[in-house]
Amino acid sequence: MIGLNRVKTWILIAALGGLFIVIGSVIGGSQGAIIALAIALVFNFSMYWFSDKIAIATTRSKPVTEQEAPELYRIVRELTETNRMPMPRVYVSEIMQPNAFATGRNPEHAAVSVTQGILQILDERELRGVLAHELSHVANRDILISSIAAAIGLSITFLARFALWFGGGDDENPLGVFGLLLAWILAPIAAAIIQMAVSRSREYQADESGAILSRDPDALASALRKLEASAKQVPVPATVSPAEAHLFIVNPFRGRQAARSLANLFSTHPPTEARVARLEEIKRELAV
Repeated sequence: MIGLNRVKTWILIAALGGLFIVIGSVIGGSQGAIIALAIALVFNFSMYWFSDKIAIATTRSKPVTEQEAPELYRIVRELTETNRMPMPRVYVSEIMQPNAFATGRNPEHAAVSVTQGILQILDERELRGVLAHELSHVANRDILISSIAAAIGLSITFLARFALWFGGGDDENPLGVFGLLLAWILAPIAAAIIQMAVSRSREYQADESGAILSRDPDALASALRKLEASAKQVPVPATVSPAEAHLFIVNPFRGRQAARSLANLFSTHPPTEARVARLEEIKRELAV
């Protein structure tokens, strides 16, 4: 598992570099490709070391002490000790939509964040199930993958918009305005495909690992139902980009998806019903 996730990480980094070069070439020909390669190298380095800080900042997460959030700390500490892993940094986001995520490049530099909204609607068992899910992401070493995938989505979308507004004047660019429009349309789709490729299986794995860690599949299933319902009613702040949706335990943009069929095609999460069904199977296997 850990070795496979490391391979996925480097594939994502290589994909980011390749997409930067392709879009740079469309914008400015060979010179644009060279500039894009330089940007990609700097961006990849930054994402490896600072992806957690970016996720924390965009979600308006603030560090909390054990005195400020004793129950939260107690649950996280119990789960980390059970799983024999380092204690992550603990944050609370001011976002009112109930949700949670984990981030960081490895278990030694991990952080877990819960929103104000989730603390208001979940009971202790359900919160424990959610935190077990997030800490499983940490233990499985796939939080770096999710952070880099989020960065890919943000960076390619920005590059495509840059192409639309400022590109198109290079004689070496054979596609002209059509190439710029192509970059504008296809770059976010490429980013979504990359995210989709790593997100769905990752969520199923974390559900299973989290249910085993907490020994309470019912609690996680109940939490997922509540979070899914709340995501359709409580909007997520504009500071959170759709490219970061897969960081969370449930898709925070569920309520904004007008074109449901297209949204499902690029969904970063498995259907909640399917996740709950798998948790019910795990419950039978655990006989709890």
